[in-house]
Parts: sequence; structure tokens; C-alpha cells
Amino acid sequence: MTLIFRISIVLISWFSIIFLPKSSFRKYLTVTLFSACVLLAETMMAIGFKWWKTKGGVKYTVYNAFSFIFGPFFAINMWIFHFTNGRFLLYTFINLIMDLIFAFGLNIFFQNVGAYKLKKFKSKHLFYTAFAYSFINYGFQKLVEKGDVNS
Repeated sequence: MTLIFRISIVLISWFSIIFLPKSSFRKYLTVTLFSACVLLAETMMAIGFKWWKTKGGVKYTVYNAFSFIFGPFFAINMWIFHFTNGRFLLYTFINLIMDLIFAFGLNIFFQNVGAYKLKKFKSKHLFYTAFAYSFINYGFQKLVEKGDVNS
């Protein structure tokens, strides 16, 4: 993935956040940062277990991961939480659709532009992990909200 592409996806994603209400940004920042940490941990595991490969080695794997995690993933996570606030079934349905699009559509695009090449991971694994993370994130957000009420 080229530097221009990496910078573009981050800038475009963050441009969308300008339109997110400040209250939603503050409300969902904690869960989004938590999610980012989970994905960074997954990226480190992917390097060790050789789940996917990036041209340029570990350095470019990290660059690509940061571009994706703190670009489109960050913005999409914020928007999904904003639009589905407190509606678990809607949250689950939207995550199901988004994770299917990522795993079976965008995954092909990202591989074609050279962002990575799946090795020991398959599209279905991307889907399963992303969908599982959505439940972890929802639970984490509920804990954060519960903590806000009790403090």
C-alpha cells in the first residue's frame, strides 16, 4: 500500500468525524481506542503466526495496520456506535453487514492494492474475528456506560 493511499484513507476517515456530534465522539472514544488496541494486538499476533504478509516486511505491516485502524476502522466504529446507540439488534445487524463487506469484498480490494496477502488466514477468519470483536466492543461500551452512571 502506498504512502499516498495510507494517508488518504486516514484523512478521508477523519474528515467524516468532523460531522459526528462532539458528545458522540466523547462517548465512544474509549470503546474505539479499546477496539484499536485489540486490532493492534491482532496485528502483532498476525506477524508472529504469519496470518498475512505485507510487502516490505514488518515495518510496512505496522504502517498499514495503523493506517487502517486509526483511519477507516476508527471512523466506522464511531459512526456505528453513534447510529445504533443502545439498540443491540441494530448494532449487531450493521456489524454483520459491515464485517461481511470487509471480509468478502474489501479484503479482495486491499489484497489487490498490495496492502497485504492472506496466508494462514482466510476471508472467513477475518469475518469471524471482526464479528466477534463487535460483541466484545458492545460489552465494553456497556461497561463504560455503567461506570459513568455509578460515578
